Amino acid sequence: MSRSRMIARDLTSMYDEELRPLGVQASQLILLASIAYMGPIRRSEVGKTLHLDTSTLTRNLRVMEQNGWIEEANTGADGRGQPVHVSRNGLKLLAQAFPAWRRAQRYASRLLGDDGKATLMKLTSHLPG
Repeated sequence: MSRSRMIARDLTSMYDEELRPLGVQASQLILLASIAYMGPIRRSEVGKTLHLDTSTLTRNLRVMEQNGWIEEANTGADGRGQPVHVSRNGLKLLAQAFPAWRRAQRYASRLLGDDGKATLMKLTSHLPG
């Protein structure tokens, strides 16, 4: 199990390195893209859909909100459980990050090789998402 954690950390660091000039981490970008795809969505639903624990989700959403990448949707309901959506700045970031993400994917693909990619896809095919 420790080897799988090492691989996950190494792959994540490749993406983080490519995204660093944009001021976003891979985990935040995945979360931002997911919110953009799902539309206005309650925080708890984001966590359930992406299988994120509450503390990780809250920490990342707080950073994303502080950076102006997401906003609470104004539904007129009480403040608890307000849906979030991607802001204009968030959409701009997604567009800017796409080339960096693709570079990281190509680098990871070369590093893993065909056999490594096939093995990784096989191992993760049953996972949600």
